[in-house]
Amino acid sequence: MTNKSTTVSGIIDNIRRVFKAINDHSKRVERQTGITGPQLWAIKIIGDLSPVKVSDLARRMYIHPATAGGLLDRLESRKLVKRVRSKDDRRVVKVTLTEDGKKLVEKSPQVAQGLLVKGLEVLPVERLQEIYSALEELVHILGAQELPPQLILSPEVNLPRRKRDSLKRGMGKCE
Repeated sequence: MTNKSTTVSGIIDNIRRVFKAINDHSKRVERQTGITGPQLWAIKIIGDLSPVKVSDLARRMYIHPATAGGLLDRLESRKLVKRVRSKDDRRVVKVTLTEDGKKLVEKSPQVAQGLLVKGLEVLPVERLQEIYSALEELVHILGAQELPPQLILSPEVNLPRRKRDSLKRGMGKCE
């Protein structure tokens, strides 16, 4: 059994490793592709499922549809994706990759968020609950319960649009 000091040191070191790995990976992705990790993750999923409904993309990325919409706005402005409204149901919008988007996906590296999701999804529910509880405790220790959940190394905030807009007005920090 290790002493408390050694355990705390190990936890801090592991947090540092996680931050470093995500930071290094995200910087490398952005250097190689010119887009953020979450944007690349989105186009990789779109490439796998194309055409995909915005709600299905959001579900696969574990984000709100409004957050997915913001990512798609940026990708569409760079001509990497296109949105097509369904002829059968005008409320349904499907997303596909453009030729530029397909080329980018072919030459791009794996995305940190995608690696995390793949790794977490194979764990048993009991283990996921343990990890969730431990991370909740860290959030509490840091007093970060009220911080909006921002996508990793991205300005995108994972909240419904209404709540995100109220945070912008109230705090001025949410982008």
